[in-house]
Amino acid sequence: MEPKTYKRYTITAALPYANGPKHLGHLAGAYIPADLYARYLRLQKRDVVFVCGSDEHGTAIANQAMKEHTTPRAIIDKYHELIKVSFEQIGISFDIYHRTSDPIHHQTAQDFFTNLNDKGIFVEKEEEQYYDEHAGAFLADRYIIGTCPNCGNENAYGDQCEKCGTSLSPEELIHPRSTLSGNKPILKPTKHWYLPLDQYEDWLKEWILKDHAKDWRATVYGQCKSWIDGGLHPRAVTRDLDWGIKVPVPGADGKVLYVWFDAPIGYISATKQWALDNDKDWKLYWQDEESKLVHFIGKDNIVFHCIVFPVMLKAHGDFILPDNVPANEFMNLEGDKMSTSRGWSVEMHEYLEDLPAKVDELRYYLTAIAPETSDSEFTWKDYQARVNNELVAILGNFVNRVMILMHKFYDGRVEAETATIDLTDESLKAQIGQFYDELQANFEGYKFRQAQQTMMEIARLGNRYLTEKEPWKSIKTNPDDAKAALHNCLVLIVHLATCLQPFLPGTAKKILHMLNWPKDVIAFDEEVFFANGHQLNPSSLLFEKIEDDLIARQIQKLVDKKAAIEGPAVVEEVPVIPAKDNISFDQFAAMDVRVGTILTAEKVAKTKKLLKLTIDTGIDQRTVVSGIAEHYEPEGIIGQQVSILVNLEPREIKGIMSQGMILMAENAEGKLNFISPLNWMPNGSVVR
Repeated sequence: MEPKTYKRYTITAALPYANGPKHLGHLAGAYIPADLYARYLRLQKRDVVFVCGSDEHGTAIANQAMKEHTTPRAIIDKYHELIKVSFEQIGISFDIYHRTSDPIHHQTAQDFFTNLNDKGIFVEKEEEQYYDEHAGAFLADRYIIGTCPNCGNENAYGDQCEKCGTSLSPEELIHPRSTLSGNKPILKPTKHWYLPLDQYEDWLKEWILKDHAKDWRATVYGQCKSWIDGGLHPRAVTRDLDWGIKVPVPGADGKVLYVWFDAPIGYISATKQWALDNDKDWKLYWQDEESKLVHFIGKDNIVFHCIVFPVMLKAHGDFILPDNVPANEFMNLEGDKMSTSRGWSVEMHEYLEDLPAKVDELRYYLTAIAPETSDSEFTWKDYQARVNNELVAILGNFVNRVMILMHKFYDGRVEAETATIDLTDESLKAQIGQFYDELQANFEGYKFRQAQQTMMEIARLGNRYLTEKEPWKSIKTNPDDAKAALHNCLVLIVHLATCLQPFLPGTAKKILHMLNWPKDVIAFDEEVFFANGHQLNPSSLLFEKIEDDLIARQIQKLVDKKAAIEGPAVVEEVPVIPAKDNISFDQFAAMDVRVGTILTAEKVAKTKKLLKLTIDTGIDQRTVVSGIAEHYEPEGIIGQQVSILVNLEPREIKGIMSQGMILMAENAEGKLNFISPLNWMPNGSVVR
């Protein structure tokens, strides 16, 4: 079924709190996926607005101001600029990066509140809320800490325990205390406005549980269903605070809009500002049924984007609803949860300071390990392996070999008997057409990891084709065949550069410059060919190999940063399994271990641990059943080079004939890692 094409697309990425720098987990969770989708749509010549901005209200900002002994305004000005510049340098192609402190946002949020209030949507209630007598202030959720009733964490917030992830209310905390004075707060009556989510339960069941049961991600759908099945309750949309957007009704002195009421409206106000700057009509992107709205977020924001904000939009009545909310899971770091407060994180600006020339490498790696269906893990060693084994050895290797041969044999000039030079190999044409179809299907289905793997298959196809044709040999015996092969490779490179654009925009531009292409952007439906006599520019390496010392420095920096906050880590001795009995050299020599590449991977039905792999061993393509499903997602290991024992007696496992065994390293905790060559090796290379 072909996906519906809309007249225009409104793409949003979660507004980051301007209370500190943002780390690579945030980048992988929302901003890289949103950027990939927006860039893809533009290459399809769709009408797109991609909006984001700093979330500058709420207790997170006020708390940070207290920590840094300054004002909320100083905090948001400082971190808004840091975050904005980091996004720009990483190539996140927002049409506008706005901020919720801007007057147009204050007016938009107040108008939205007034619209709902005038319709009688809100429920006004007076109830007891925690009050700090010493500070003379009511305490919002994040101004109260106490012991979590779920896990016993003594520093849980009034809205959530960050240790176990449980959503809380201040009344549930054991031994609550104020963050303002440290004193135990008292309960005091105060009036607030509530959004009656419970009155929209039936509509949400129809809209989410029926209409989006098949097209929303399982995590998103499951979390929404859990909330709805558990029964929804009215949610306060105002707070007793000094910092925020004033509640625009009489009798609301000292009250501001709750940050999760005001923040998503920031998408609308950002679009308004973009429209003013570009002579556009913002309403077309938010109030026309021919516009598609997609929110990119992390899984911790699902309830607000799938339940609270849609109810607000529905209650207002003038706005379209989100078509999809492809929320990602979390990305961990070197075996632990990423956390700026604990020093266990790689901030965006830190990466840019240390590795300013490796932006596309970061984009590639974060997409390769994107936590689309489960939590993933960033490790510096894996980052190094992906860059060296995939970007350097596969993508960069193909482009470099072709360009060198073209300059060596033809002085970089593309000449033939025809006026235009296109693919002449029918098999290549068919495969390229299939790759474009797969790429589109993956993008439309928000499967960006698979889309990137499809893009890399073009580079693998090119390497295989070049190795098969061997133009460096046939140039002596059949020069016409050699030229045709290299011309086909050049056209493949243009297709590769086209598909690269969403993922590695800087690399795509480098390739197009080397090809001396007349434009620096190629739409997906453009016809690709060279004119006879076309002159190529000099070749240059696309990527450089990452050395061990750079990785060692990054790991040490991470350890040092955490130690500066939490103190030196206590090193526990890891028990080592004793060596087995000696074997003879002949016994060892009898094992035939080769380098292979995983071509396909899928879970074995009705099992938790097994994956069915197709591996190119250089000798053949064979099926191997491997017990690694609890450690790796199938789509994340396609293209991975492995060491495989090829002369192991075949064995039937769950009805599948397994022909070999991949070798893995296992630590004391039972975690598995591939044993792979540091640098790319041809399939079939012998491991000695």
